[in-house]
This record gives sequence, structure tokens and C-alpha cells, in this order.
Amino acid sequence: MSAPISPRYLDAVEACQACMIDCQACLMAMATKESMNECPRCCVQCIEACQVALKMMVADSQWAAAYCGLCAEICAWCADECAAHDHDHCQRCAESCRRCADACHALVGSN
Repeated sequence: MSAPISPRYLDAVEACQACMIDCQACLMAMATKESMNECPRCCVQCIEACQVALKMMVADSQWAAAYCGLCAEICAWCADECAAHDHDHCQRCAESCRRCADACHALVGSN
């Protein structure tokens, strides 16, 4: 039986999970479309950042806050890139990335 995730991580964990799902959907939808900026490249990096941040939080690592800080920066960048497109999937992705950036920033600020 695994130990429960520390309550201080719950918002960031949920936000990272949702962000990964929405970035993956955006990435798949953009696979056949022309992009005028770093979308869908940012989605790939955002998914990776969220995965690492999640792993660090689940492990209650001493480095979790540092990884969440970097994740927040990457998510904010991805939100800006995806928000520049009118596609519904890009707008959903941008909003999810903003929520994740906010949750990760809040975690960093609480340490």
C-alpha cells in the first residue's frame, strides 16, 4: 500500500494531471495543422514538465517545489502559445496550463 500524497500537493497534482491531458489533446489535434508559433512544441515540453513535477510531489521529494517552479514557467509559456490560436482545443489547453502554472506557483510560494 502506498502512502497518501501530502495534502499540500493536492491542488498542484490535480492541475498537473489535467494539464497533461489537455496538452496531449492539443498536441494530437495540432498534428495535422499549421502552427504560427511554438504550439504544439510547447505541449510536448509541458507534458514532460508536469510528469516530472508529479513524480517529485508523489515522492514528497525535497526538490518538489523546485520542479514545480520550473513546471509553472513552462506551463505559463505553453498557455501563452496555445492562447494565440482560435482552436477550441488550444483554448482549453491554454486555460488548463494557466491553472497548472497558478497551482504550481502557489506550491512554490508556500514552501
